[in-house]
Amino acid sequence: MNRVLSATFAGAAALLVAATGWAHAYLDHASPAVGSLVPATPAVVTLWFTQDLEPAFSSLTVSNAAGQRVDIGKPAIPPGSPAQLQIGLRPLPPGTYTVQWRVVSVDTHPTEGSFTFDVGSR
Repeated sequence: MNRVLSATFAGAAALLVAATGWAHAYLDHASPAVGSLVPATPAVVTLWFTQDLEPAFSSLTVSNAAGQRVDIGKPAIPPGSPAQLQIGLRPLPPGTYTVQWRVVSVDTHPTEGSFTFDVGSR
């Protein structure tokens, strides 16, 4: 009986280790929220991920409907928040804006994606 329990426990532990080895930094949530309508320009776009990020290999841009970048400077990982990525914004007129990101987690797995948010009224 002890051998069966030991084997079961060892198998479960191996699966857990393997599953965490395959992990990626997926987008958990964002501010402004995915697909949201905000009344005015937010000061920054902030993305939260499911794993800590590698700053040197992570990017974030915000573009208007014409494809022109409207963000300010380089994206940053705030001190003490290694799973967060943010970038400042210029004042924006009403419209739809696209956030594009590509990140590499500290376990070296890349992920990327995009979403939109609207400023003003629909």
